[in-house]
Amino acid sequence: MKIICIGLNYLDHIGESDSTTPSSPVVFIKPDTALLRKNNPFYYPEFSNDIQYEAELVVKVNRVGKHIEKRFASRYYSEVGVGIDFTARDLQRECRSGGLPWEIAKGFDHSAPVGRFLKKDEIDDTSNIRFQLDVNGKTVQKGSTLDMIFSIDEIISYVSRFFTLKIGDLIFTGTPAGAGSVQVGDRLAASVNGEVLLDFTVK
Repeated sequence: MKIICIGLNYLDHIGESDSTTPSSPVVFIKPDTALLRKNNPFYYPEFSNDIQYEAELVVKVNRVGKHIEKRFASRYYSEVGVGIDFTARDLQRECRSGGLPWEIAKGFDHSAPVGRFLKKDEIDDTSNIRFQLDVNGKTVQKGSTLDMIFSIDEIISYVSRFFTLKIGDLIFTGTPAGAGSVQVGDRLAASVNGEVLLDFTVK
């Protein structure tokens, strides 16, 4: 399986990161070794001094597809969850300053904690799926599919032009404003439509 991630998909996050609004989805990949499941703790890596969280709505692909038309894209996922795109921001800045790829800042081991998933048919309004992240009991990020620049269906259609989607692939759909640094001892809890699906600590 693969983890497909979308960057710069919320205007408020673009503003806080001083970036330019993209004309098409910004895509990068994390390896399967980036997955962190079952609410296992995240161990702060020794190679970074600035690990930052980015909470994102995650969809799980349920069928094989290539060159998927947007009008059929909703058929290619049936579960929705929430995950954290951990970023070694100091490494990312260093790579970017030299014009280099920054996979090591995004795809390192356990940089993609993912919680349990909800069935899409149990969600009343898939056009307004709400999610949030609390750190140590304080809400730090809130987002909704209503606020996405590129919708889930647009993302699925776009990425399937380049990558064959396979059953079990995960798509991280972008983060809203509020990304910030984590510290050892922090507890992160992420929810979808008010239901906590991911809850783990940093060690």
